[in-house]
Amino acid sequence: MDMMETCGTTVSDYKAWRGKKIAASDIGGASDPSFEMLPTSKRRRVSRKEILEKKKAIDAVIKAALAEKDPLSSLPAFCCYHHDVWRPNSMSHVCYDIQSVWRPNSFLDFSACLGSGHGDELSHSVKKYIQNLLKINMEGPYGSEWPVEEKIKRREMVAGEARYVFAYEAFNANACESSTTSEVERGFTNCPADRGPLVGFVHYRFVIEEELPVLYVYELQLESRVQGKGLGKFLMQLIELIAQKALIEQFHLLQNHMTAVLLTVQKANLGAINFYMSKMRYVVSTTSPSRVDSSNQKSYEILCKTFDREASAIFTDENVGSEFLNL
Repeated sequence: MDMMETCGTTVSDYKAWRGKKIAASDIGGASDPSFEMLPTSKRRRVSRKEILEKKKAIDAVIKAALAEKDPLSSLPAFCCYHHDVWRPNSMSHVCYDIQSVWRPNSFLDFSACLGSGHGDELSHSVKKYIQNLLKINMEGPYGSEWPVEEKIKRREMVAGEARYVFAYEAFNANACESSTTSEVERGFTNCPADRGPLVGFVHYRFVIEEELPVLYVYELQLESRVQGKGLGKFLMQLIELIAQKALIEQFHLLQNHMTAVLLTVQKANLGAINFYMSKMRYVVSTTSPSRVDSSNQKSYEILCKTFDREASAIFTDENVGSEFLNL
């Protein structure tokens, strides 16, 4: 089951009350055993210098990520998605997977093409689509909280730092299948004639959490008619690739990347919880309300998937991160 989930106002709500912070002395030079042998005045200078250097490096990673106009341009294989059904089993067929073949007893069940967008560049029709899909999918899980949440989501969706991946039903699936990678990219990211109606979207941002650069998924919303076809999993895999890929800025390769993907899920949205934790292997973050204070009665959990040791130690209490995707 694909899911319909949000990371809306609970993001700011969580920031307002969370009590878990990293002490400044735990960053940089203070972790070095020889640090204790330095005079107190020297300790402060070393610690402050390293903290500032780390902050500068993190800010550079966020800035580079935000500067990228279209992340799909460097991931052309993810510009289209096909789901075909084979009896007695079903399979997902992605257009760039040259190893897979169409079986005689299979048929194309669904095809989608993807595009990128920014929150401050959305057309009026796209804004209305986002608002309507949010209401359809999330009014139930939020219950009585929805009227307040809806207003905040409308502000969040048009913010300048909001980034989007839009999923469109594909009219020209056969062309996608027979095209080269460059043709697919041109056809589906720049040619509206090949696009059918919107069927879903991901709203994400590059932010700093617990002094680390992370990609935060605010929304993953799909229409009910395209759920259960593997599109939600495909979109999350794309988001994880965007988070992990090395960034190029002014022809210099930055080895740093987003250290984790975080998202918020309503406890009442059992389908989404199962999707994230069972299918996508996300875990409850140490920053989640239930981990910070077990007596807390918040209606949501914060889930995460980490990509390096430091993030894993902070967000999951583990010494090793989740497995890297092979880029």
